[in-house]
Amino acid sequence: MQIITKNKILKRDYDIVGRIEAGVVLNGEEIKSIRAGRINLKGSYVRILNGKSGKSELFLMGCHIHTQNTDPYRTRKLLVRRSEIRALIGKTTEKGLTLVPISVYLKNGKAKVEVGVAKGLKKLDKREKIKKEEVQRRLRRLVNKN
Repeated sequence: MQIITKNKILKRDYDIVGRIEAGVVLNGEEIKSIRAGRINLKGSYVRILNGKSGKSELFLMGCHIHTQNTDPYRTRKLLVRRSEIRALIGKTTEKGLTLVPISVYLKNGKAKVEVGVAKGLKKLDKREKIKKEEVQRRLRRLVNKN
């Protein structure tokens, strides 16, 4: 497994509750760009929409893949089992939970997106999280010195 990119802002703004792996429907130019590392997850999100068949499907929106001939921000379908989609629908109906892409990686030559069920953090929660991380960092430094 080769990690191509991670959503760096995600760790600061959200608390991850659950994770799933999804395949992505791409064209040839897009997969070449992903392998070259020309992808950005900043500002992207995942939505559950009714597809052409009338059944619920997952879509990756706002993800920038640098290409020459196609729209870099086009909506891309995510490939997930129907049972996983039903579970995600149940989770996202809870107040404050949303779906966000965590990372993009290559697995057996195919591009995969790690989708997380996340809860948005309030300003106070963010401050507490930063304080905890700072304390852990100081403890690690003290342990490494000794």
